[in-house]
Amino acid sequence: MEDCTFCRMIAGDAPVRWVEREEHAVAFAPLADSVLAPGHTLVAPVEHTVDLLRAGPVALAATFALAQRVARGMRGALGATGTVLLQASGTDAGQSVPHLHVHVVPCWPDDGVVHWPGGRSAHVVEGDPYEALAEMFD
Repeated sequence: MEDCTFCRMIAGDAPVRWVEREEHAVAFAPLADSVLAPGHTLVAPVEHTVDLLRAGPVALAATFALAQRVARGMRGALGATGTVLLQASGTDAGQSVPHLHVHVVPCWPDDGVVHWPGGRSAHVVEGDPYEALAEMFD
């Protein structure tokens, strides 16, 4: 898509610092002002798909398989003792680029950051939300 930043990067029409390029997924450095930790990497499918909910099985499998390899690489190359995967689908979740992507963030004991939500949603769902979810699969 012409108006998608990540698609332009994948096509070679925008600057990017590649970590890995594969047939169905790519890994690259985020913009310098948005790096959460040394080695923080974005992983996205080559095929344009807006978010997790619309991704096909090939794009989804390739993206998460590459995210796993990047996380393993962070352990080996950077000495990370943990990793966090961050993925937002939809603007209400904080998605800023409408192309599925996963942030792979390396962690160390001395980094002083917790990449986990600090609060809880105030939204109320009537009835048992897990029962409603389970009914979707019946």
